[in-house]
Amino acid sequence: MDERVVAALAGEGAFVVGGAVRDELLGRPVVDFDVACRAPRAAAQEYARRAGGVVFTLSERHGAWRVAFRDGGTVDFTPLLDGIESDLLTRDFTINAIARPVGGGEYVDPLGGRDDLEKRTLRAVTPRIFREDPLRLLRAVRLADELGFSLDAETEGLLRAHAALVAEPAGERILGELDRLSRRGFDRLDELGLLSGLGGRTRGEGADRIDAPGFRLVWFLGEAIESLPVSNELRRYARTLLRARCPEDASARGVHRFRRETEPWALDALALWKCDEELARAVEEARASEPAEPLLRGDELGLPPGPEVGRLLERIAEERAVGAISTREEALKLVRREGPETSRRPERS
Repeated sequence: MDERVVAALAGEGAFVVGGAVRDELLGRPVVDFDVACRAPRAAAQEYARRAGGVVFTLSERHGAWRVAFRDGGTVDFTPLLDGIESDLLTRDFTINAIARPVGGGEYVDPLGGRDDLEKRTLRAVTPRIFREDPLRLLRAVRLADELGFSLDAETEGLLRAHAALVAEPAGERILGELDRLSRRGFDRLDELGLLSGLGGRTRGEGADRIDAPGFRLVWFLGEAIESLPVSNELRRYARTLLRARCPEDASARGVHRFRRETEPWALDALALWKCDEELARAVEEARASEPAEPLLRGDELGLPPGPEVGRLLERIAEERAVGAISTREEALKLVRREGPETSRRPERS
């Protein structure tokens, strides 16, 4: 954010507030800025024009506007109605209730947020924060997880007392918080009584076998992930993993059939169901040795398009995977032996 430009547009009495100030004080990269000023709409529209961003309404109810940029950064302009200290008293946690004048100046910190930053403590601004916005239940855990902070005793008590509200926010907002949690963050959700409120459950050790947000969502939420507005790709991923089961053994046939049901996520499925490591090695070996081209294509079977073509191609692939066939001629013999009558006519020489 070009603070000189913002200062000129937002006018006197404009402040950088919230997470941007917090991250500056912690020495963390700042991607998203929040500017409180008297005329947020005009400032946002002019800043977008000058800086080459896209402007849109963030909240009609609260009169907030956002300027978004191609690199993922944003600058939010929010109304400053009754002075900066009144604004800060509406924030969620004290570490987010610190402001500084746009362009530089003394910090405004009426609630001791800088002290809490030094103590690495997350403390509620008021006892009402979770009732006013239940998403803050998840945000508290996410912030503590990301920053390595601890909840102060009173804030933790408030969170536990309001845990029943955890599923009330819109699914998109819930997903946005969960997607950023580490395994430790999800464990903390469970300790605080929030995970069960989302339909999730613990599965013991193993959540960190795959270090990916989607895997953690499936691990901790299970079928409850279907209640969230996840992408189609994540939905397919979750359904594939949840319907999988460990192969009976690491035989070539067993591994091939398991991969047919679970790829490209076979290793993730093995991790979810805590399958033996030998099976993971067998999957990796099967992947490494997979032929680049099939022995036969569908149009070479002499059959009309339909399910039978797919069945025979899969039979060829499986027998090839277990080493029963290895040539085109052997594949054609299998088709003549197992296919319908139309595929059994003699092969032309």
